[in-house]
Amino acid sequence: MEQAHGKYVAFGSRLVGVPEVETLGVKPNFHDYTPLEQQQIYDSSAILYPTLNYSQLFTTMGKRIFPSLETYLYADEKMKQTTLFNMLSIPHPKTRFYLQREFSRIQEDFAFPFIAKIPRASARGRGVFKINSSAELECYLLKTKIAYIQEYIPHEKDLRVVLINYEPVLAYWRKRTSEDFRTNLHQGGEIEFNDIPHEAIPMVQDFARRCNFNDVGLDLLEYNGNWYLLEANMQYGREGFKRKNMVLKEVIRQKLLEGSLLD
Repeated sequence: MEQAHGKYVAFGSRLVGVPEVETLGVKPNFHDYTPLEQQQIYDSSAILYPTLNYSQLFTTMGKRIFPSLETYLYADEKMKQTTLFNMLSIPHPKTRFYLQREFSRIQEDFAFPFIAKIPRASARGRGVFKINSSAELECYLLKTKIAYIQEYIPHEKDLRVVLINYEPVLAYWRKRTSEDFRTNLHQGGEIEFNDIPHEAIPMVQDFARRCNFNDVGLDLLEYNGNWYLLEANMQYGREGFKRKNMVLKEVIRQKLLEGSLLD
């Protein structure tokens, strides 16, 4: 850890108001920071929440950051996440991508129903469709130049585990309603804390470590005794924390003060 009299430096707003952290904000030009701020940046042993652009720059410089560069690079990147999971042999529903010239192959590879997603900007369940027919597929294909197609695995709920520096801080079920196939809270899904399968937590930690995602909510489902990692959410929301009377900012602060955030 840094010396007790010093402050940690942050760029993003996640830790605004935390007394041990000096949040400088995100400025497009490095020289927009004052000479004093620049010196703080150079002197800090680690930069917290550096944002996507600065996380790459600090990594090139050899400067320690939190969260990891990978946490930023794979955020809201469903195609990259799927490819990474496949390359790491992490169990993941059968998924394929198709360019426009390959759209005719989709029905050769997948039987109805299946899931279709907009590859980017489909957070909170937006841009996610259950395709039941050729007509529905045609409507989806009008929305995108790259088709992201995934097998449909029947389920009533999925498990979200939030990990900070690879340690679980919260786990809950997201249950779908009878009106929607999605479990997302913004699509009517409900939170449930009962019967969390704690034996699955080490597996989730292993997935996070293999992907180098150290500030993340991982979504998984169980089907026929097998677990599948659906996706990683770096903007994992606060509702679960509120239901548990937890404040995410305080959870991170305590980890920072006890030295476990950057170990």
